[in-house]
Amino acid sequence: MEVYLNNAATSWPKPESVYVAVDAYLRNFGASKGRGSFRRSQEATDIIEDCRAKLARLFGVDEPSRFVFTRNCSEALNLAIKGIVRRGDHVVTSSMEHNSVWRPLKALEQKGVISLTAVKCNRQGEIDLDAVRKAFMPNTRLLVCTHASNVTGTLFPIAELSEIAHQHNAIFLVDAAQTAGVYPIDISSTGIDLLAFPGHKGLLGPQGTGALYVSPQLTLEPLMEGGTGSSSLSPFQPEVLPERFETGTPNGPGIAGLGAALGFILETKIEVIRQKEQMLTGIILERLQKIPGIELYGVLDPERQVGVISFNVQDVNPRQAVTAVISWRSFTRMGSLCLPTNT
Repeated sequence: MEVYLNNAATSWPKPESVYVAVDAYLRNFGASKGRGSFRRSQEATDIIEDCRAKLARLFGVDEPSRFVFTRNCSEALNLAIKGIVRRGDHVVTSSMEHNSVWRPLKALEQKGVISLTAVKCNRQGEIDLDAVRKAFMPNTRLLVCTHASNVTGTLFPIAELSEIAHQHNAIFLVDAAQTAGVYPIDISSTGIDLLAFPGHKGLLGPQGTGALYVSPQLTLEPLMEGGTGSSSLSPFQPEVLPERFETGTPNGPGIAGLGAALGFILETKIEVIRQKEQMLTGIILERLQKIPGIELYGVLDPERQVGVISFNVQDVNPRQAVTAVISWRSFTRMGSLCLPTNT
């Protein structure tokens, strides 16, 4: 039996309904959203808009049009960051950010567009709210933070961080790459201004899917201009969402699969998914802590983290440890339980 342990990068396997939806879209519809008034194009549009409506239900939003489809979370984060900051702005972030946040910010800093402060987190991956408050400046425009670290799994207090940002008249962007689909997120109650997330991780959808939520109070500059299927006589990009940011032909099959995955999550209920993940995380943390020579990182508390667990084996290079696991899998797949004498 194979155990897949890379869900933090891409979840697998998907619900059966996802495979069915992708296949059905390609076989039965095939047209592009908004590129005509004929039946197949309208059916394709309906499928994509149904997915958008499900995102609104999952994240507690009244206007589905506030969700903009992207290829992945990285694109959503780039759209949010580069679409909102202006020359001379200051941005606050944390030391636990993924490169999809860190690299766009550092690129803007290097070009002299923004100044940047990264609040250092502790060894468990926790952020100090007082340190966040002290990092704000009169020209701070944006606070961008991960919801849960992809290294330690540690959850950030997004409601409190949102409050701090708004107290300083700043915008709050959340990277939900590790929480969307596995942890309850209510945009309205937490006051999130921008929420970026992938479709292929906790949301159980296909690769090549993601989205960005944009608050009605915000106006972002698009990353791209081009065909949108609406306002075709205008030489300028449409102002309305989601067309303002959805340039070019969308990933119809992928979004159809994401819609099916969202249906599965909504039916199963996010709270049930979270409870199961907490249970499994608790089991593996408990057992790993009993193994001599294992050093664990993070808060080591299923209630304060997602199902991401990092550890080292004492006196063993991580590359060697991974190689040993791969070797073991290779032997067991061949039907042999024998290992080399030096393993």
